[in-house]
Amino acid sequence: MTGLDRTQTPKTRPMPHKRGGLVACLDIGTSKIACMIARLKPSPPSDALRGRTHAVELIGYSQIQSRGMKAGAVIDLSECEQAVRQAVGLAEKMAKVRVESVLLSVSGGRLAGQLVEAAADIRGGAVTPADVSRVTSTGMRHATGDGRTVLHALPVGYTLDGVKGIRDPRGMVAHQFGVDMNVVTCDATVARNLMLAVERCHINVEAMAASSYVAGLSVLTDDEADLGAAVVEMGAGTTTIAVYSGGRFVHAAGFAVGGQHITMDLARGLSATIADAERIKTLYGTVITGGSDSRELMSVPTAGDEQDLPQIVSRATIANIVKHRAEEVFEMVRDKLKDSPFAAEPNGRVVLSGGASQLTGLVELGTQILGRPVRVGRPLGFGRLPNEAKNAAFAAPAGLLVYPQYVHLEHVEPRHTRQQVKTGTGGYFGKVGRWLREGF
Repeated sequence: MTGLDRTQTPKTRPMPHKRGGLVACLDIGTSKIACMIARLKPSPPSDALRGRTHAVELIGYSQIQSRGMKAGAVIDLSECEQAVRQAVGLAEKMAKVRVESVLLSVSGGRLAGQLVEAAADIRGGAVTPADVSRVTSTGMRHATGDGRTVLHALPVGYTLDGVKGIRDPRGMVAHQFGVDMNVVTCDATVARNLMLAVERCHINVEAMAASSYVAGLSVLTDDEADLGAAVVEMGAGTTTIAVYSGGRFVHAAGFAVGGQHITMDLARGLSATIADAERIKTLYGTVITGGSDSRELMSVPTAGDEQDLPQIVSRATIANIVKHRAEEVFEMVRDKLKDSPFAAEPNGRVVLSGGASQLTGLVELGTQILGRPVRVGRPLGFGRLPNEAKNAAFAAPAGLLVYPQYVHLEHVEPRHTRQQVKTGTGGYFGKVGRWLREGF
């Protein structure tokens, strides 16, 4: 097998329109692991979410504290494996099914999207599916640097003899055919070790997807994706961004700063333990300073000697610490968006998701720094979601359950389809172990 064949993470088969099935997903974050199991049933598309062909009915879920992870990457394999086993076991118990394979989100490994143009001469006069695959493959490999692997390769538009804006070129006549595509990559080592943690639990990784992209699939309405939107998935250890334009996912970016940095700032600033700092952030975390409640005082236990008296701090002190770091995150988001197609979308809005997006006052602060309308996104169009899973923290795992309905938009390197085996459960899973053993 040549090095060129190892450029892409596993991809699932597209969901057949008229068939349902069970789907399980894992969102292994820096601070929490979420596992969700759902039954997908064919359904007529709704007006707000036209791209969806199936209704998602959640039958089991779990959320536990993450272990062995930092900045979206595995730092302790056995700790991470144990946590994955626990999360999957709880969800299986609730759903009363066994999980054989999962869809997996990726938020670490310096996610980056690149717009790539590739072109080739057409031999037979009319564009064939093989031509589309050949040119897309070339573009994808061109965008994959050393030590990187492709999470998504999405054609954004096609050109025929220099004429842009072609939606579907198959069967059309031209001398030269080109494709513009969004190629999203991450560090191969990060992807491989995430897979390894799951594989060690005897669970197949059916597909991997960028967390900000799948968060967008769950929180954006079709109108928002059409008009231009940026989804900012704010996790504990990472912040990842997905830009949508003309209904398509056109760019991705990420950096390793998130909600956990706010916790650490509070622990340092208040001389508190990390556990106390996390509790303070959850209960009193706000970026709004001023007003009478900022003069309110509270007692914080001091980290270290138990004999130490608790210290008295004002709510304003807490708000200032939180605000300082939140401003830094939004400034980094602003810089990333400046270098993306979103800069050309004057009416584009920003939708926040992820656990760290739930701090009080974040929408107002984001609007001010980004100069765009900002809202917090929650999973849309899901039947029977329990209350605790209806918030922004569950945007990515909920989006993974929707993801199989959108896989057909992506280019898949032929080797994954060549090596697919039909399992007794009627699903199609790539022989992922082979991908792991042979590396890239």
